[in-house]
Amino acid sequence: MQHPPLFPFPVPSPENSRRNCVIAFTTPQNYAPRLSELIHLKGWTPLWCPTVIVESTEQTISSIHHYLNPRAGIDEPNSFLEEFSALVFTSRTGITAFSQALSINPTPPLTPNGEILTIAALGNDAELLDRDFIRKMCENPERIRVLVPSIATPSGLVEALGIGQGRKVLCPVPLVIGLNEPPVVPKFLDDLSKRGWIPVRLDAYETRWAGAKCAEDVVMKSEEECGFDAIVFTSTGEVEGLLKSLEEFGLDWSMVRRRCPRMVVAAHGPVTAAGAESLGVGIDVVSSNFGSFDGVVDALAHKWKSLENQES
Repeated sequence: MQHPPLFPFPVPSPENSRRNCVIAFTTPQNYAPRLSELIHLKGWTPLWCPTVIVESTEQTISSIHHYLNPRAGIDEPNSFLEEFSALVFTSRTGITAFSQALSINPTPPLTPNGEILTIAALGNDAELLDRDFIRKMCENPERIRVLVPSIATPSGLVEALGIGQGRKVLCPVPLVIGLNEPPVVPKFLDDLSKRGWIPVRLDAYETRWAGAKCAEDVVMKSEEECGFDAIVFTSTGEVEGLLKSLEEFGLDWSMVRRRCPRMVVAAHGPVTAAGAESLGVGIDVVSSNFGSFDGVVDALAHKWKSLENQES
């Protein structure tokens, strides 16, 4: 499967001694350029094999608009969003989808006067909660509080929000199609409930299996003598998507492992690692800094550096 270049790559750093490594990664299009760049900066060769498609649809944008539009039968414009104390994003795509819906909304959904709305996001995703996003939410920025938990996981977000005391929290999450929904979102909603929040699920975008051909590059590379050196997963859905595609080629994960015995399997954070393990995919490297993709790439470099020290 051929993919066009994601962008013109910068010159890689000379500090990494391990050259010509091929790193497969399964992240969808919206995250691919950044991860591909980081892989290239290490002097490695990125091999993009997206196993899921993540995008907004007319239906999901309409679902978001339900909470942004003025409610009927009320004299003063007042959206359903006014009923919520918090708006929490567990992914960058959720923020992008919400921002897209805001852009085509005629007026900000929040009136200038009212209770504070906490908007939360994980790690580097919070950079999208910029001045423009806030302006589209409310003419009065003082009504918005941005929260970025110190631990960039859904459970870290729940802890950072604190006790809900019966307040409502809107949760834009993916509608999973063609794959089993990973336990991450249901657990997140359940954890919010246990902390006294009333979570309202909003299917803000779709996550779909990319089809059988998404494993074609992995299969072809694994048949070569050198194969590939590592594969990086950034979500449980990506892992399931790859396994489902391998089945279409008459393969399973253990066969790929045997074909590529020196392959290192890396996961972006403990949530992805746990999800992969639950699907029978063993993880060799887990990034401890999972607020950005720098962590998983650095973890790979550290792994290989340790192996080189052992061999020398």
